[in-house]
Amino acid sequence: MPDRVDPIAFEVIRNALVEATEEMAVALKHSAYSTNIKTRADFSCVLFDRQLQPVAQCFAQPTHLGSLVELVPKAVRQYGVENLGPGDAILTNDPYSGGVHLNDITLISPVYCGDERFGYVANVAHHVDVGGGAPASVGAFQEVYQEGVIIPPVKLVRGGEIVSDVFRLVLSQIRSKHETAGDLRAQIAANNTGMRRLNALVDRRGSETVIFYIDELIAYTERRTRAEVARLPKGVFSAEGCVDNDGFTDRPVPLVARIVIADDGVLFDFTGSEPQRRAPVNSTYAQTYSACAFVLKCLIDPDVPVNAGFYRLVRMVAPEGTVVNCTTPAPVVGGWETQARLTDVMLKALSEALPDRMPAGTKAMICHAGFGGTDPRTGDYYCFLETMAGGFGGRATSDGPDAVQTHGQNTENAPIEETEMNYPLRILRYELVEDSDGAGRHRGGLGLRRDYVFLDHRVSFTILADRDRWGPWGLFGGLPGRKASYLLISEGEVTRLGSKVTLDLAPGDVISYRTCGGGGYGPPEERDPHLVLRDVREGKVSPERAREVYRVAIDTDGWTVDEAETAGLREQGNTDHGL
Repeated sequence: MPDRVDPIAFEVIRNALVEATEEMAVALKHSAYSTNIKTRADFSCVLFDRQLQPVAQCFAQPTHLGSLVELVPKAVRQYGVENLGPGDAILTNDPYSGGVHLNDITLISPVYCGDERFGYVANVAHHVDVGGGAPASVGAFQEVYQEGVIIPPVKLVRGGEIVSDVFRLVLSQIRSKHETAGDLRAQIAANNTGMRRLNALVDRRGSETVIFYIDELIAYTERRTRAEVARLPKGVFSAEGCVDNDGFTDRPVPLVARIVIADDGVLFDFTGSEPQRRAPVNSTYAQTYSACAFVLKCLIDPDVPVNAGFYRLVRMVAPEGTVVNCTTPAPVVGGWETQARLTDVMLKALSEALPDRMPAGTKAMICHAGFGGTDPRTGDYYCFLETMAGGFGGRATSDGPDAVQTHGQNTENAPIEETEMNYPLRILRYELVEDSDGAGRHRGGLGLRRDYVFLDHRVSFTILADRDRWGPWGLFGGLPGRKASYLLISEGEVTRLGSKVTLDLAPGDVISYRTCGGGGYGPPEERDPHLVLRDVREGKVSPERAREVYRVAIDTDGWTVDEAETAGLREQGNTDHGL
């Protein structure tokens, strides 16, 4: 074992550990069958040491930051460390033992270097279906047992071979058997990749040396995180928000965030948030903890590693039996919707203390589209799931990006070409929503529109989303973004749907998503008129909205700003506001 830290060896081993998880991610992405994993990258990978401390993580999905940290140690200890030998792997998605919603299935493998248990590798991936009451396993369910198969820690791989009984048992609960079987094998391949990379590192550097530098890495991370927290403004910062409705009632779901920043870390307290409901709006402890980890990561130097040393500075109070820490049998399928909104609320709480670093309100929902039916071309049952992007909030120095996934959600776009090639549907429109921005000195990003049609068969379609009652808030005089809408277009009639609904579609019916825009930052009349002109020319803001909201007169014949009329409009606006 080294008697001192060699900075070069430290950096080499630090990066080798992270790259092991990144190579796991490449293996999983390239081996998976489903669009949700191979294209949209809805997964994450992680390495733990022999004490089950997180050492390194890839960042495919920041929402998994804290959830894997909660789930993996609990699952291994529940199953029994002594029951895991070389080549074994356990599978689980139990939401009440450190897990999240049922679609996110985790595979955990011990890493042996020779006869020595060196640590563990794990990955979590969102499966397109896990059974339950609707295709894609998303819907307005009232208890967890309606949502799909619940898997306690069970051995899926023994000595390098799949346990066929367990494999068949899991697949028998699931609609998308072909895709799920391929995705589970891809998760096995990812863990095998991680094990090979760690063995190669140990072979080259020696077990004692690698363990020494893992301990040093965790200590280094804690020191750096403490130093970063010391630079933050100290105090207590609070905000409130809500999920628009729960899917069964029109009652909003209140969320309360209180953040205490002190020298010894950051406390996230959600006391006062709504009691859990028999509706798909409940976040598990792990989901909520992941939101806290994400917020702290946003506040510190991005170069700070993420491992046990970082997590020591993240403390959370989330009362049991609430929508931020639900207990059985509360449904959890929409927990990420609540988690995303809670993240927005936390950033709002910090906006007064850190106005130059916090955005206005964002999409702050996952916005699922899940559907399935029998493919008339093959006679096989199919399932599909994706999530819609939306507007990000304006910032102190720039506009919010248009049509992006927000906060911890980092899933990628499902291209129209790939979707139409693999599933029996057409996507008629995929475009930005004009005038959906929250107006401001820096405007919010635009939402998007995506229209689905199923021409020759009946389909069960689920919308699991939010933001159809209130758009994302503006900050410091900025206006809210336009709220989302979800529409059914059937035989020429347009029906507004709720944000959490499952319905049967006839051939030719169209489902249209129109997601929300981000909130604006600063007063709209302070926006540079030439930026407004650019937005009008690009079709993002209409000339009417430019005049009425931004108080900018656009000559659409010559595409210029009428400077004199604009000055008059803005002067009139100041008079109207008593300025």
